[in-house]
Amino acid sequence: MSVAEAGRVEVVNFGCRLNLAEGEAIRAAATRAAAPDTIVFNSCAVTDEAVRQARQAVRRALRERPDTAVVVTGCAAELEAERFADMGARVVANDAKGLTASYQVENIASASSARAEMDDAAPPPPFALSLPKGRSSLPYLPALSGADHARAFLGVQTGCSHSCTFCATVLARGTARSATVGSILTAARTAIDRGQREIVLTGVDLASYGDDSGTSLAALVEALLRLPLERLRLSSLDPDRIDDALFALLTQDARIMPHVHLSLQAGDDMVLTRMKRRHRRADAVRLVERLKAARPEIAIGADLIAGFPTEDAAMFANSLALIDDCDIVFGHIFPYSARSGTPAARMPQVGRSAARDRAARLREANARRRHAWLDRLTGSTTTMLVERDGRTGHAENFAALILATPAEPGAIVPVRAGARDGDRMTAERISG
Repeated sequence: MSVAEAGRVEVVNFGCRLNLAEGEAIRAAATRAAAPDTIVFNSCAVTDEAVRQARQAVRRALRERPDTAVVVTGCAAELEAERFADMGARVVANDAKGLTASYQVENIASASSARAEMDDAAPPPPFALSLPKGRSSLPYLPALSGADHARAFLGVQTGCSHSCTFCATVLARGTARSATVGSILTAARTAIDRGQREIVLTGVDLASYGDDSGTSLAALVEALLRLPLERLRLSSLDPDRIDDALFALLTQDARIMPHVHLSLQAGDDMVLTRMKRRHRRADAVRLVERLKAARPEIAIGADLIAGFPTEDAAMFANSLALIDDCDIVFGHIFPYSARSGTPAARMPQVGRSAARDRAARLREANARRRHAWLDRLTGSTTTMLVERDGRTGHAENFAALILATPAEPGAIVPVRAGARDGDRMTAERISG
C-alpha cells in the first residue's frame, strides 16, 4: 500500500504497480476537480486478503474522518460496488478513476451529505459512478506515477482477454486495451524531463500490449528506446507471449534491465491446465534456459500460486522444484483464494490452511535461492539507481542495495556490492 497526497486530496493505492501508476491519475483528476477534503482508496482484488484490507481501510476512514469524503475505486470496488456503497463510500468505476467528473464537488458532496444524514435503520444509497455497457471499447490512457520515486511506473494497458480460471481481473477491468504508442511516448518524456532515469512498464497483461491495435510490446519498447532513456524495466510477462522480437530486446539491449519477471503461476502441468494457462512447465524451464544462455546476468522473478484447487502433494512438489529449475530469485508468492464468479472457485478446494502452508514453503525455498544468489554477487560491480532517500536503490538486476554513504537521489552510480544483510546488500560507490 502506498499513499500520495496533494492539498486536500489523499490517494491510497493497494496492490499492483499499475494501481500505483493510476493513483497519480486519480490524484490529478481529483485536484483538477477542486474536490473537498477527499480520500480515495484505489483497491485491489487479486486475493480475498487484498479485498479485506480495502474494506478495513474504508471502514476506518468513515469512522475516524467523518468530515472527509471517502471514495473507493479499483478492482475490489468493481467486484463489490454495492458493499462499499452500503458502508457509505462513493464508488467510482475503474474506467472512470482518472476522470475529473468522478471527483467534482457536486458528486462528492452528495455522497458525503447522504452519509451524514443516514441513521442505523436506513441503508445508504449506492453512490456508484457507472459507465455504459461495452466499456471495453473505451480508450485507455497511459498512467504515469508521480515524481516521488526515482523510478517512474508507466501503465500502458489494462484488462485481459484470457480466461485463467482463478483470476477475477477480467471481471474487474474488462478485456485487454492498450494505450497508443504516441500517448505512451508523451508520458515517458514527462518522466524523463522530471529527472526519472528508469521507467518500469506495467499493465494487467503487459505482454498482450498492442493486440487490440495491431502493434506489439516489442514495437513499443523499440519506440521508447529511441528516447533519451537510460533504463527500461518490464513488469510481469506471460511466458507464452515472449516472441523472438521481444526476446532479442530482453537479451541484447543494455538499457533494458537484466530482470525478467514471468507470470508462471504453477510448476505442474495438470495445475496449469486447470488454470487454463497457455504454457507448460517445460516451456517455462526452456525459456529461462534460453534467456540465461543469451544474457547470463538476467535475474528471474515469477508469480506463483500455492494451493490451487485439486493440487495434491505431487503437484505442489513440482511447483516447489520450479524455483530451482527456473532459478527464481524474486518470487511473488501467495496462497490461492477463491474469487467469486471464477471457474476455480467451483473446483474442489485444497483449503486455506494447506494453501498457506504451501505458500510459506515456497517463500522459504525462494528466500534460500535469493540469498545464495545475492551472496554470489558479493564483490561484483554494477550500477545503482539511487532512491529519493539517497541511500537505497536497485542494481540493474533488481538486487536491493544500500549505500554506505549517501549519493544524490535519482542518480545512477557505479557501485561494488558488499555483504548481504537479509534481502539486500551493502554497496560502496566506486569511480565510474
